[in-house]
Amino acid sequence: WVSKLEREKNQEVKQIKEHEQHKSTVVVTELKVKLHEEKMKELQAVREALLRQHEAELLRVIKIKDNEIQRLQTLLNAVRDGAPDKVKTVLLTEAKEEAKKGFEVEKIKMQQEISELKGAKKQVEEALTMVIQADKIKAAEIRSVYHLHQEEISRIKRECEREIRRLEQQLDEKDARRFQLKIAELSAIIRKLEDRNALLSEERNELLKRLREAESQYKPILDKNKRLSRKNEELSHALRRMENKLKFVTQENIAMRQRAGTIRRPSSLNDLDHSQEEREVDFLRLQVIEQQNIIDELSKVRCNTAERDKLLRYRKQRKKMTRIPKPVVETFFGYDEEASLESDGSSISYQTDRTDQTPCTPEDDLEEGMAKEETELRFRQLTMEYQALQRAYALLQEQVGGTLDAEREVKTREQLQAEIHRSQAQIEDLEKALAEQGQDMKWIEEKQALYRRNQELVEKIKQMEAEEARLKHDVQDVKDQNELLEFRILELEERERRSPAINFHHGPFTEGKSPLQVYCEAEGVTDIVVAELMKKLDILGDNANLTNEEQVVVIQARTVLTLAEKWLQQIEVTESALQQKMLDLENEKELFSKQKGYLDDELDFRKQSLDQAHKQILELEAMLYDALQQEAGAKISELLSEEEKEKLKSAVEQWKRQVMSELRERDAQILRERMELIQHAQQRIKELEERIEGQKRQIKELEEKVR
Repeated sequence: WVSKLEREKNQEVKQIKEHEQHKSTVVVTELKVKLHEEKMKELQAVREALLRQHEAELLRVIKIKDNEIQRLQTLLNAVRDGAPDKVKTVLLTEAKEEAKKGFEVEKIKMQQEISELKGAKKQVEEALTMVIQADKIKAAEIRSVYHLHQEEISRIKRECEREIRRLEQQLDEKDARRFQLKIAELSAIIRKLEDRNALLSEERNELLKRLREAESQYKPILDKNKRLSRKNEELSHALRRMENKLKFVTQENIAMRQRAGTIRRPSSLNDLDHSQEEREVDFLRLQVIEQQNIIDELSKVRCNTAERDKLLRYRKQRKKMTRIPKPVVETFFGYDEEASLESDGSSISYQTDRTDQTPCTPEDDLEEGMAKEETELRFRQLTMEYQALQRAYALLQEQVGGTLDAEREVKTREQLQAEIHRSQAQIEDLEKALAEQGQDMKWIEEKQALYRRNQELVEKIKQMEAEEARLKHDVQDVKDQNELLEFRILELEERERRSPAINFHHGPFTEGKSPLQVYCEAEGVTDIVVAELMKKLDILGDNANLTNEEQVVVIQARTVLTLAEKWLQQIEVTESALQQKMLDLENEKELFSKQKGYLDDELDFRKQSLDQAHKQILELEAMLYDALQQEAGAKISELLSEEEKEKLKSAVEQWKRQVMSELRERDAQILRERMELIQHAQQRIKELEERIEGQKRQIKELEEKVR
């Protein structure tokens, strides 16, 4: 906007100056014409007045002479007619005297008139000379004013052209710098996109590997699930048959008891005691069954804790053997798939052993079926909640980013370990209390508290994952900044390598000498003194013996010399500015190198903290898996029906397709964006090359003009 306003202002000033110049030329020509017309009118009026006056005098003299001639003619005729000679002589003498007198009078009058006319003529000639001199003076003044106007106009034109060139040069420099920065940004973006593409391809390959591994690991699980589903169906059919039989038997038993009650009443106290003893025996039998169920569940919990201890020992040994921890494979029921497989196998073997060892009665089968249904419903509900938490955790891991606090992470880790130990102690206390008292309600409350604690652990793991994502984002930003700085340093080094070193062999001009004198001495011309030449030109310009054209040539030569001095001064200023700019660029290069070192150190620190956070997250995931295995490890094999297996398989296939389609779309979008950026960059590079060639041509033309 500023450059546009300056250009508009310069154009307005130029138009105003041209208009004023045109008006001044018109006024000067009009004044010249008016003066010439007035002078010609005055001269014509004076000439006409003199001619009229002279004609009037001549007419008057001619009339007088005609009268005298007529009188003399009459006298002569009278004398011829017979007058005597005396009369003739007298008349002749009288006539001669009168003629002499009249002639003298007329002569005196004519001499006076001639002298008056001569005086008037002198006055007119003096006025004419004065008018001519004034006209010459006015013409000289008008000519000098015209030359001054011309010089002023040429000076203004030169200044405007110089200002326009300077502004164009500044705009070109700004455009070139802006284009260079844009090219650098685009190249950095292209590099970043290439790195992102490489990372995405690596991630895609890793995901494909994980999918293949998951498929290879899911196949035995699916086979086991099929076998278990068949077994479950058979058991459910048998259970239904037994339930129907039990219902039929209970109905018959109730009917028989009612009949027996109606037929036989207690006839004595012994019968009443016998019926009470039977009721107590039934009640004790029910209590024994409940205690047996509690003992079975506690034995399952103990088996799970033993398996958890084994897994912890195995993981500790594996961490000691391998420094870098392997990534945890995320499955449908947990995080560590191998451990889940082992727990599945152990739970299956445990159940098969238990079913083989303990023979079941119909009543025991009914009670065990009811307990199984309740536990299955509860465990399904918990697995659904756990899956929802896993999905929310994945979404948070994709979306959230930020920084990680190491001290807070250590504190949370210590808190989690303390809570895990506390929960283990509570489990042991609960087992002891159940073994001693056999109270179900307290055990259920502790179980619910344990599930709540597991949920809190899941939330804390989500927070740690979010902090890890934030730290990754920061590390990526630092990498991008580091790449930009490296590119800028390489660009500066390339520019320094391509551009020749600017060594200004002459220092700044001294105050005593003019820049033109210094330039002439540098070129080897020592016999010319610019100051004396300027003085001589001033003297020649003031010389009146020269013609107007010669004076104009001298003035123009002097202005050319002054402009050359100003131009050399501007060249000196630009040289000093370029030198300062080179120093600034070197300082900027050093600053960029320092910033690069600082950013490298910060990047290493962020990488270390990211690795530590990843290790801690893996440990927390292992803890959560162990906590979940306490309740769910022994019952996973009983959960999945045929429909759930099919749903799981379809969900896995759908997830595969979705991941592959998202990867393809992302790759295609990245390729499109990259192609657009490359085309845009090529267009900008072509425009910049054309502009640079135009600037080179202008520089060559200016150098030829200067030469």
